[in-house]
Amino acid sequence: MRTLQRTGGADQALLRDAVTIAAAMVAVGASFGAIAIAYGLPVWVPFLMSTVVFAGGSQFLAVGLLAAGNPLAAVFAGLLLNARHLPFGLAVGDALGPRLSERMIASHVLTDEVAAFTLAEPDPVRRRRVYLIIGATLFTSWNIGTALGVLLGGATGNPDALGLDAAFPAALLALIMPSLRDRTTRKVALTGAAIAVLLTPVLPAGLPVICALAGLLTLVRPHSRRKERTC
Repeated sequence: MRTLQRTGGADQALLRDAVTIAAAMVAVGASFGAIAIAYGLPVWVPFLMSTVVFAGGSQFLAVGLLAAGNPLAAVFAGLLLNARHLPFGLAVGDALGPRLSERMIASHVLTDEVAAFTLAEPDPVRRRRVYLIIGATLFTSWNIGTALGVLLGGATGNPDALGLDAAFPAALLALIMPSLRDRTTRKVALTGAAIAVLLTPVLPAGLPVICALAGLLTLVRPHSRRKERTC
């Protein structure tokens, strides 16, 4: 009886968390859809990206670079940004399913939030359930938000009047804020941001973002060599 009560309580908490994060994803997805329309992209582009790509940070970044006329930079930056999913996949691999077909489908909804919820579940039996519920919830809410944003962006006539140009960097900042709590990550991010700002006036659109990867050099620490003293 106690086991059933614990399981029921855990399921209720999971559903509550899923609803909460879904509401946030609808809001951010709506911002993405509206920004895509504000930048003059065809209506089908945000729908296709939210369905096929399904990666919030990469989608925001790609829209900005596409609007700037640099599709190659958009693809390259998106691949680099999503490279973090490789260790995520290794960490939650047991929750993707035993068969290859199941793992291929389940991996499509892998996001930072899905990985966090899955890794926080200590019960190996429940991890797959948590993964699928959170993944399906985020995928659905993100696409609903995108549709709302597209409708909003298309109905305003002049999206710039709503300040959507500021919403793009604000949404990106909101996505990375939790990571900035780490001192090392904050140092890399601030260094990269400074490099991008300094190079923006002299380089074509999109290239300063890629050059910002030089911020990773702050992680390189030269080893001091101790000189041996001879007596």
